[in-house]
Amino acid sequence: MTVRRGDKLPISIQEHMAINVCPGPIRPIQQISDYFPRYSPWPERTPSPTGNPHNLSPLDIPPCGAETADDSADVDNYDSDESTALGTLEFDLLYDPEQCILQCCILRAKGLKPMDFNGLADPYVKIHLLPGACKANKLKTRTVRNSLNPTWNESLTYCGITQEDMGKKILRISVCDEDKLSHNEFIGETRVPLRRLKPGERKHFNLCLERQIPLASPSSMTAALRGISCYLKELERCQEWELEERGRILLSLTYSSERGGLVVGIMRCAHLAAMDVNGFSDPYVKTYLKPDVEKKSKHKTVVKKKTLNPEFNEEFFYNISQLELQKRSLEVTVWDYDLGKSNDFIGGVTFGMSSKGECLKHWMECLSTPNKRTEHWHTLTNELPGSTYAD
Repeated sequence: MTVRRGDKLPISIQEHMAINVCPGPIRPIQQISDYFPRYSPWPERTPSPTGNPHNLSPLDIPPCGAETADDSADVDNYDSDESTALGTLEFDLLYDPEQCILQCCILRAKGLKPMDFNGLADPYVKIHLLPGACKANKLKTRTVRNSLNPTWNESLTYCGITQEDMGKKILRISVCDEDKLSHNEFIGETRVPLRRLKPGERKHFNLCLERQIPLASPSSMTAALRGISCYLKELERCQEWELEERGRILLSLTYSSERGGLVVGIMRCAHLAAMDVNGFSDPYVKTYLKPDVEKKSKHKTVVKKKTLNPEFNEEFFYNISQLELQKRSLEVTVWDYDLGKSNDFIGGVTFGMSSKGECLKHWMECLSTPNKRTEHWHTLTNELPGSTYAD
């Protein structure tokens, strides 16, 4: 290129970014690729006799937009590069079959991926049981500020986990970065099938975090509902679970020969679905003994304000013979109390000879062993019995 005397040689932006603007002659930065370890736009050079493979001149850098096919593929696959280290997570799991409790002790993480501009992260851990209502059973730790090797030593506990759940459910453990100015960012996750645990034995895990498996949202899902796409996809994969879980309830059933009737104990609920805008519910429980033509079998607990884990400890009595009880069914429903408008249905469960699984087992224990009090946790589903109404 011919340059007239007095004219300045123009320097492109690519050349400007590749040179060391320090006093003295303009020279290329010897190891500029160290600043961009994942993406190097300039072509590889044959090593020079001096043994310096980074002896490049600014003119060797291609102009913007002149990337090759391999470079383009590298950019598109940035988040799915198999060599990226997201870190490891160390935790313990313990299942207590007598109390139906799953204890998850989150210990520490190491080598987390930096998420903030300062090269650090503000990590916290959240856990879900899949399949299930994510918001209803989500538990989380505190946030550790400015650390890539955080230590939590926190114990997160699920109540009402039955042996049936242990054979079907998966514990999803996610590590996220808290960001006060925008949305929290996902770092990595790991999933543990609960069937790997032995009852009563604490199991230690030290697993590498993996990327979140991309799940396609249903075609009918709007942007506002994509947050539950993970749960919806897991629900579709598990064909046994046709109903949405809304929480757990601990019930006791006793047929009293002395009193000549059924005693129903409403003990507590756990991990109920949030029905109010504040992220909580105002739950209460209703029971019916069906068929109930005269509608005189309804019993109702008190309302517990602003909680997803209420404790009731109330008992209701139905005066009925044991032979007649075999022809009836007990319906237990949980509702969210709303002042000035219709109450919201949270979930329900039905006991009778036509029930299945844990419900049928509990009902048969009650009928076959009079005067013996039996307690069991049961899953609340979104199925509203046809004859049940809110009041």
